[in-house]
Amino acid sequence: MLWGTAHLLGMHLSLAWALSCYETESSADFNLPGDYLLASLLPLHGKCQRVTHRPQVTLCDRPGSFNGHGYHLFQAIRFGVEEINNSTALLPNVTLGYELYDVCSDSANVYATLRVLSRPGTHHVAIRGNLRHYLPKVVAVVGPDTTQHAVTTAAVLGPFLVPLLLEEIRKVNFPLHEDTVMFDDIGDPLSGYDIITWDWSGPQWDFTVIGSFMWSSVHLDIDKTKIQWPREDNQVPPSVCSSDCLDGHQRVIVGFHHCCFLCVPCEAGTFLNMSEPHSCQPCGQEEWSPEGSSTCFPRTVAVLTWDEPISFVLLTVTMLLLLLLLATAGLFAWHFHTPVVKSAGGGLGFLMLGSLAVGSCSLLGSFGEPTPTSCVLQHAPHFLGFAVFLSCLTIRSFQLVIIFKFSTKVPPFYHTWAQNHGAGLFVAVSGAVQLLICLMWLAVWTPVPIRDYGHMPQLVLLECTEAHSAGFMLAFTYHIVLSACAFTCSYLGKELPENYNETKCVTCSLLLNFVSWVIFFTMVSVYRGKYLSAVRVLTGLISLSSGFSGYFLPKCYVILCRPDLNTTQHFQASIQDYTRRCGSS
Repeated sequence: MLWGTAHLLGMHLSLAWALSCYETESSADFNLPGDYLLASLLPLHGKCQRVTHRPQVTLCDRPGSFNGHGYHLFQAIRFGVEEINNSTALLPNVTLGYELYDVCSDSANVYATLRVLSRPGTHHVAIRGNLRHYLPKVVAVVGPDTTQHAVTTAAVLGPFLVPLLLEEIRKVNFPLHEDTVMFDDIGDPLSGYDIITWDWSGPQWDFTVIGSFMWSSVHLDIDKTKIQWPREDNQVPPSVCSSDCLDGHQRVIVGFHHCCFLCVPCEAGTFLNMSEPHSCQPCGQEEWSPEGSSTCFPRTVAVLTWDEPISFVLLTVTMLLLLLLLATAGLFAWHFHTPVVKSAGGGLGFLMLGSLAVGSCSLLGSFGEPTPTSCVLQHAPHFLGFAVFLSCLTIRSFQLVIIFKFSTKVPPFYHTWAQNHGAGLFVAVSGAVQLLICLMWLAVWTPVPIRDYGHMPQLVLLECTEAHSAGFMLAFTYHIVLSACAFTCSYLGKELPENYNETKCVTCSLLLNFVSWVIFFTMVSVYRGKYLSAVRVLTGLISLSSGFSGYFLPKCYVILCRPDLNTTQHFQASIQDYTRRCGSS
């Protein structure tokens, strides 16, 4: 009740304000007094195209804006009322009057609607309680002739129960042009009517009868050849607000009617089910769709399988590396007591070859569909094996520096190092540190197989979760530290005898190892796909091959191709030459 009272009070204030803001005098040409008044809202002038920045009523009487169509409608209303008033048979003893309003704009239409609602003899709308008892000065309103204005007018007139027809029309019964005009109880004509079409193509307007309806026989007759459609080749225009959407385009309703809509393509990952044309449906997790699709497609499983050509090449290289490691181990065993093998570390060389073999075997976990086992084998064994290799390389270079540079200068340190097996102890501790890091990695950040749906819409990537995990980064950081130690110790021995100087080869192998990991991290940051596993295998092969080539290949070359250099006499001569050069300096 309180809301209704507030609503009526607000309407009363707003209507009274609107009427008081814009007063005009009705021209004598556009009003006629009578017992009952009809109102007509029709455009006598064209719509004003000027952009306004504040609410104001547009002046209709502007130069060059005369609307001939609206003028004809005005004259038709005047003619109809005057014909009724001049007839003794139509509404006898009743005089009809009219008020004709020029609605050239939205603001003029609202103003005219409020004017017809004002009470007789006043210029304001007084609302008191029940609107069914409110009596405006007009009994009916004809117009406006456009939907835009008619919607506004109907919304304002509706609460006041003002009708587009008089209630008394059902009682009308009069002769007109040798025919009788009368209506039934619901306002339908009983005699019939002609169907006409207006021809507005030239300066002179005309109309043509194209059909008729006879109520007595309930017969509708239309001559389609007489209809002039305003289209090319006189084609019938489609009676729709919007054309059908293309496949994969949803209907977005514009306004209040379902027949008026925009066609918007479905986003990628969604599709349009024709049973529900107004909303796109999401595809399943194992499916994908492009933009504007009417169906979903199954995702392609992306994994580096064993039978792909690139897998065959990488597996072949891995097997060759393993065979080279095995052959080198056999060659070193056969020439175990020769100076070259002893200078390579003796038994330490076999540990280095074994660690490289472990790293090579770990590469096999990168092929095929990931499993919990293959995910564990992809990186951890490689880091562990290469850590042992780098530890051996570091301590072997460190021992040569001690022997040639510090054994005579600091004898106690050299004897303590040799007696306590410092080389073996360093390798054991260094390898144990990397082993603990890998065990913590596998325990805390356990690599497991996953299905990645987020990076490429048409693919589902099968991969492991270890990439960029904290455990992976810890193991990689320790790998970098050991590489730096190996480089430092080998660089300290750059002035050692030629048979013991491996600075160039070790530096080259460590540089290749560094470049391979730069390539790997670059590819991880810019590419996600099944060939990332191939990049991982290639990175591992470069690291392992560079380590093997930089340290073992020169020694294999001497053993196989230059046996004259693999003698005690040659090594002693080299040491004596180094001692002589050091003494002279």
